[in-house]
Amino acid sequence: MRDLVSLLSTAVERRASDLHMVAGVPPMLRIHGELIPIEVPPISAEEARNLLLAVLSDNQRARLEEDWELDFALQIDGLGRFRANAHYNRGALEAAFRFIPEVIPDLASLGHRPSIERACELERGLVLVTGITGSGKTTTLASLVKRISERRAGVIVTIEDPIEFVFPHARSVVKQREVGADTHSFPAALRHVLRQDPDVILVGEMRDLETMRAAITAAETGHLVLGTLHTIDAPKAVDRIVDAFPGDQQPQIIAQLANALEMVISQRLLPREDGTGRVLASETLVANNAVRACIRDRRYEQLVGLIEIGTREGMNTIDESLAELYAQRFISKEEALRNARDLVRMEALAREPERKRGLFG
Repeated sequence: MRDLVSLLSTAVERRASDLHMVAGVPPMLRIHGELIPIEVPPISAEEARNLLLAVLSDNQRARLEEDWELDFALQIDGLGRFRANAHYNRGALEAAFRFIPEVIPDLASLGHRPSIERACELERGLVLVTGITGSGKTTTLASLVKRISERRAGVIVTIEDPIEFVFPHARSVVKQREVGADTHSFPAALRHVLRQDPDVILVGEMRDLETMRAAITAAETGHLVLGTLHTIDAPKAVDRIVDAFPGDQQPQIIAQLANALEMVISQRLLPREDGTGRVLASETLVANNAVRACIRDRRYEQLVGLIEIGTREGMNTIDESLAELYAQRFISKEEALRNARDLVRMEALAREPERKRGLFG
C-alpha cells in the first residue's frame, strides 16, 4: 500500500508545485504549470480516503466531516511543509497539496522590480498582491514580510488559512495566527488584532466583505496591512473591493480605500520559452494623488493610463512587463500575446523581436 509521504517525496524530487490525489487516476503532479501523472496505478476512492485521514488530527477530521472542505498545513520532517485542501468529488474524498519552500526567497529572486521594495518601507496603508490561483501571491507576501521583519523592529501579526511559510523572528516579532486553530475567522481575528499592538498586519486572503472592511479600516488607522485578492490586474483590484459592498455602503468604502491604498502588485507566472520553468510577469500600481482622485470619482478606466505614465514613481503595466520578458527571450510570442492587455501594441512588438528597450514608446 502506498503512503502519502512517498507521494509527496516524489513531488518534491521532481520539483512539482502541486500534488493532486484524485480517485480513479494516478497521482498527478503540476510541474511548471503542466499536469503530469506519476507512473503508478490509479488511486481508488478508499485508498485516497485512507491516505488523507491518516495525516489529519481528530479536530481536522471533525471539521472536514462538518464542512465537507478543509484547508490545512502539513509538516513532514526531513521533507518540508505543504498547504493542503481536502474535499469531496462525487462522494470520494480527495486532496490537493502544494509544496512550500523552507527558505523564503527575496523579492528580486522572484523576478520583482526594485520598486516593489518600497512597500517594505511604508509605515501605514494597504498593499495588495493580486493574481489568479497559483500565481505566487503567497510567496510574494512572504518575501515582503521577511524583508520588513529584517529591516524594522516591530510586531507583525499574520492571519492565515492555513499558515504556510513559517517566519523566523528577526528585528520584528512575528505572530502567526491560523484560522480554525488560533482564531475562528479572518473577520474575528481582524476585530481583535488592533489590541495586539501590531505594526504590520498580513491578511492571507481578503475573501469577504467583512474582511475587506476590517483590513481597510486597520490600514486607515495607522497600520501597514498586506493582503491578497483574486483579480487579473491592478485596476480590477479596486473595482473588486468596491463591488463587494452594497450600493449604499460604496461611497464610504471608496473614500476609505482612496485614503488607505498605497500599492497594488498584480502578478502572473508564465511558462519560459525554453521549457525550464516559469517566470514572473507583473503590474504595479502606486497610489499617488491622481490615482486617489480616480478612485474617489470611480474613474477606474483611467487607472491603466496613470500606470503607463507613472514609471518614475515605480509603476509599470502588465504589457510593459511582458514586453521586457519577450525581448529577453524569457517568454514566447504566443505567451506575450495571450497575456497582453493591448494586443495591437503586442503585435507590433512581435514583429520586432530584436529590440531590447522602449518597446512601447
